[in-house]
Amino acid sequence: MQELHDAPLAPLTTFRLGGPATRLLTATTDDDVVAAVREADRSGTPLLVIGGGSNLVIGDKGFDGTALRVATRGLTLDGTRLELAAGEVWTDAVARTVEAGLAGVECLAGIPGSAGATPIQNVGAYGQEVATTLTEVVAYDRRADEVVTLSNAACDFSYRHSRFKAHPDRFVVLRVRFELEDAQGLSAPIRYAETARALGVEPGDRVPVAAARETVLALRAGKGMVLDADDHDTWSAGSFFTNPILDDTAYAAFLDRVRDRLGPDVAPPAYPAGDGRTKTSAAWLIDRAGFTKGYGAGPARISTKHTLALTNRGQATTEDLLALAREVVAGVRDAFGVTLVNEPVTVGVSL
Repeated sequence: MQELHDAPLAPLTTFRLGGPATRLLTATTDDDVVAAVREADRSGTPLLVIGGGSNLVIGDKGFDGTALRVATRGLTLDGTRLELAAGEVWTDAVARTVEAGLAGVECLAGIPGSAGATPIQNVGAYGQEVATTLTEVVAYDRRADEVVTLSNAACDFSYRHSRFKAHPDRFVVLRVRFELEDAQGLSAPIRYAETARALGVEPGDRVPVAAARETVLALRAGKGMVLDADDHDTWSAGSFFTNPILDDTAYAAFLDRVRDRLGPDVAPPAYPAGDGRTKTSAAWLIDRAGFTKGYGAGPARISTKHTLALTNRGQATTEDLLALAREVVAGVRDAFGVTLVNEPVTVGVSL
């Protein structure tokens, strides 16, 4: 394993923010990952596991411990079965499945980060999420000190959540396995209305799988959600806040606030979320609370392309970013009585 000391972490994140780690290890095999985690646990050293860094906010003081960068590689496609090493670049893996004419993850194209991060967050976009096609996760269980294989059901997937996210210090993902669909070169049914409109089809229709991927990439790029080193709108973690899910009481109170603030004819986005709950749009809340695209005067600002993305304009610090995030959270709470929750993982800092 490569070992560095007082190593900068900002270049390993899509925000390009954060201070150094006391020690940085780069592991290229599953055995190296397990050995590094086991060593840290046995010595009582704080451990930070880093994949693609696309969902990570690291404090300006950095990390006092061992940062472990998972750089394992490996992609196996056997019929409709896909296995990825945790360090595989997710966007490249999606491209390979599309080249093979397989459906199931094509609408997750352009999402930055590593394959191993996808089950942690139950990554989803444009009507798909990994929980739909993922069959197994191979992980190192730090509590049991052994490598285990968890079924889809054992992962406890829900909206942007999983067993791995609920117990962040227990599992380190090594491999992810998927069962895709051979639909004769067609996509999975298009579930997202915006994607269907862009493709000129009805929700539920199938299209050539490559067309679905290309359309999603274009939609994401238009919102600054495809990484581009020259575009500061992509110096972000993508969506910084999750869409709020409200129970009946909270949703009724929210509607009252909307009517008071915006008038009786304004209807916020609403989607059934099960168990009498309703999901609404964080982007809508942010915009209607007065935080429009490009908002901010400092080095951290809301993206000029999408209100859900908080961005580093090139000279920001993590504290600049957090100050903006806190301002948005407070503004939305004051306007609508809804508290936004950050989607990225924070290290050494909090909102």
